[in-house]
Amino acid sequence: MPAFVNKEDCIACGACADVCAVDAITVDDVASVDPDTCIDCGACVEECPISCITLE
Repeated sequence: MPAFVNKEDCIACGACADVCAVDAITVDDVASVDPDTCIDCGACVEECPISCITLE
């Protein structure tokens, strides 16, 4: 399952996008994960400073 961002908690810092190996994450007002590109590696989950990303 792809990574899921809790959009209510996301602070749009971009840390998750910086570590995404396949560029599946874009950050505007909040982070957003493209489920078709995400490879479920969990790097973004570990990098998120407020723990608002999970693997579904």
